[in-house]
Amino acid sequence: MASFDTASKKQVETNPQDFVALCFQFGMKNTTVLEVVTPEQPTVEMHQADILIKALHNGTEVLVHFEFQTTDSYDAEMPLRMAGYIIRAIEVYRLPVYSNVLYLRPDAGRNDPGEFAQNLDRHNISIEYQVFRLIEMDGQEILDLKLVGLLPFTPLMKRPADADAEQWLRCCVQTADNMDVPNKAEYLGSLAVLGNLVYDSQTILNIILEETMQQPPIVEYVAPQAHEQGVQQGIQQGIQQGIQQGIQQGIQQGIQQGIQQGIQQGIQQGVKENTRKHILEILTLRLQADAAQTFKPKLEAIDDLQRLEQLFGAAMKVESPEDFTQALNQNGK
Repeated sequence: MASFDTASKKQVETNPQDFVALCFQFGMKNTTVLEVVTPEQPTVEMHQADILIKALHNGTEVLVHFEFQTTDSYDAEMPLRMAGYIIRAIEVYRLPVYSNVLYLRPDAGRNDPGEFAQNLDRHNISIEYQVFRLIEMDGQEILDLKLVGLLPFTPLMKRPADADAEQWLRCCVQTADNMDVPNKAEYLGSLAVLGNLVYDSQTILNIILEETMQQPPIVEYVAPQAHEQGVQQGIQQGIQQGIQQGIQQGIQQGIQQGIQQGIQQGIQQGVKENTRKHILEILTLRLQADAAQTFKPKLEAIDDLQRLEQLFGAAMKVESPEDFTQALNQNGK
């Protein structure tokens, strides 16, 4: 779930007010967002809550908690997990907690009761939380409200009855493209990653390119598929370049030998170029565009394809520029 989780959290971190609005059913008259806080769970064994937002609600400081789920939770079941998150948040921050779980996949969360309950004589426990299933949310309402943080999730929401899947995706992309956001390509990249839960990745990227005339970053979940396609493109480009180089070399060294050498060189070069490109695209989403670009000279200086493939895998896991710097300094060990 790493890529969907990253894309989801990115929207909350940059647009927390939209998720607080969702929690309070879009009634924000007496609610003000204060900050997104970093969960401070006591131990590694305790699952870390996804997102905590501190807000002022009806004059009282509160925490709004969101948990993102791609699929149903079985280890442990979601009511027990949510009860643990809520109690720990209250213990650590000493604030009232409004807790929510948001299910991304259409088939997830159907049986979530929205409550942890223990029914024992004189020892009853009941801890409630809100359950949001994107497939049950009115996508058109979100588009009309133009909630920047929620728009990348709209391809997963219930579409209008008169729109087919592709028409709905185009409508979501068009609306997202009209939003005033600092990094439009990254924003559309998040929509592409989340939409990939129900749409084919190539279909999403093609529609985004057709509707916006820009290519979003191919982020970590889409990247392996796109990378494989890039490798194939690199091979084809390499063959063509190799034939041309081979013909030139063949004038002096023998056409057949020159063609074979040129093809091999072209294939290698094409694969390396595409691998470097995809590493930077992944880093752009996981970090910041400026931070990602600082690694470009070092990547261009690496000519070992195996090393580039190692860094491609490392890029999908990094959480900070320091993590990728460390991966670069490992020299393939």
